[in-house]
Amino acid sequence: MSHTKIPDRARNNARRLRSEMTDAERKLWSELRAHRLMGLSFRRQMPIAGYIVDFACSDHKLIIEVDGSQHGNDSDQQYDKIRTARLEADGWTVLRFWNDEPLKNINAVCDAIIRTIGVEKFE
Repeated sequence: MSHTKIPDRARNNARRLRSEMTDAERKLWSELRAHRLMGLSFRRQMPIAGYIVDFACSDHKLIIEVDGSQHGNDSDQQYDKIRTARLEADGWTVLRFWNDEPLKNINAVCDAIIRTIGVEKFE
């Protein structure tokens, strides 16, 4: 299977974002990395369809976004809708959490991820 060519600018931006993760992203990554959550393989700050998503599980076409308060204004919400529609058109499921959710209740976030993928795939 060949990989899609990632423009150098997007690749460099993804690297920068990996080194500048928010506390909420860092907390969630601690649960997702190294197959810690139900053996699932996640990548962080992954370029997909011209966007850089926070976390992606390619095996299940699941994207997880951890959004800060800047996503609460109208223009950013509209951008997020367009972005989500584009990713969903490619067959991805997009889960969004506010920054405080992983920080306050990481177990609920992980449960939502597992429910979205479907536990029957792990039986």
